[in-house]
Amino acid sequence: MKYDLLTALTVAGLHLDARHQISTARLTLLITARYNWRLDEFCVGQRDLARMWNVTERTVKREIKYWLEKRIVICKRQGVRGKVGAYRLNYAEIYRLSAPYWQSVGPDFQERMTETHPVKEAKVVAVDFRNKGTTPQDPVAQKDTTTWRAACQRMKDLHPEHYRNWIALLSFGSDDQETLALTAHNTFVAHYIQTHLMPILHEAVEATLGPRRRIRITVLT
Repeated sequence: MKYDLLTALTVAGLHLDARHQISTARLTLLITARYNWRLDEFCVGQRDLARMWNVTERTVKREIKYWLEKRIVICKRQGVRGKVGAYRLNYAEIYRLSAPYWQSVGPDFQERMTETHPVKEAKVVAVDFRNKGTTPQDPVAQKDTTTWRAACQRMKDLHPEHYRNWIALLSFGSDDQETLALTAHNTFVAHYIQTHLMPILHEAVEATLGPRRRIRITVLT
């Protein structure tokens, strides 16, 4: 998966504009040299990156900001009080960005990437399986300030169809900073989300609530 991910990232960068090509070259070097695959993050100081890329620290700051804006990486921990921030690759966004260019690498690569795509497009028609009187209210529309609401807003903005058809059917249960508990109103919805949409959930939760939360989906009984 590591080599396929690097291939996808690089082929996208080479087919896009010059700004993206330079950014991809820098990110690829960082990944091959310093990415911690066990923790799924890179945690490298700006001075070290400036020396690695032969640029100024100001350029490093702009580059990381660019990655965050393009959603290529996700901030896991902010760098505060002299501590270095930690970031991880956004696999779903790298797949989406590189998908138009997979065939340029070869049919075997395209087939492999299609099979392992973390968020495949839904091939089934969304069906309303909710019982009358049990329709959950869209968390984004609610006036409460639950931690789940911020994640929902992000998914609604980035993945409106997935959110509308599936994720909006989940109800917030609890969040103890370690586990985010959600409830589905039937087994079909729970199973579909767990099978197809967990990368979307994890990305939104990490981006808005912080890293290392488990997501548990149970069925309302």
